[in-house]
Amino acid sequence: MTENQIPDVVIARLPIYLLKLNQLLRDGQKVVSSAQLSEMIGIPATQIRKDLSWFGGFGKQGSGYDVIHLMDQLKNILNLDRIWQMVVVGAGNLGKAVVEYDGFRQKGFEISAVFDNEPDRIGSRVGHLVVQDVEDLESYIKEHQIYVAALTVPASAAPSVAEKLVKAGVRAILNYAPVRLLMPKNVEISNVDPVLSLQRMTFYLPRK
Repeated sequence: MTENQIPDVVIARLPIYLLKLNQLLRDGQKVVSSAQLSEMIGIPATQIRKDLSWFGGFGKQGSGYDVIHLMDQLKNILNLDRIWQMVVVGAGNLGKAVVEYDGFRQKGFEISAVFDNEPDRIGSRVGHLVVQDVEDLESYIKEHQIYVAALTVPASAAPSVAEKLVKAGVRAILNYAPVRLLMPKNVEISNVDPVLSLQRMTFYLPRK
């Protein structure tokens, strides 16, 4: 089984399973069935079992899954059995919020640097980090072997900055800029646009 054979929609559900397993572990539960996970997540139990079967058998028929073992396996599958260093490009209000958000560190992502091109921002502090000049971005990424970046720059600047990131070696970009980026196939892009999400949800709201 190669990574390219596994549907992306399956990979996208694995972090959801991991999140719920973490919750169960905090509650002191040691074993969970696919039926119970289904109730917690809203995904059919048959789909959960099918998703996990892509990676082998993690449970026994009738006895469910060992919570800690399944968590460890999912972390290994998702490459989360290590701490990933990441950089943030863009030190405006959004960039500051991303840097100061503690959830990244709790889930295995440590923001080690933040960059900007505005003179009045360079040298200022965001959280515990000093904003660095974006001109030093590529050299920093290469020196520290950074593979993950968050892009919080305006849409007009996003394509050129993304190219710099990829050229330096970044292979996963969390893109907050309201623009779709065309990147090589070996680069993963995740677009975060709350406005698009709101526009989708308004379809379901009461009409006049």
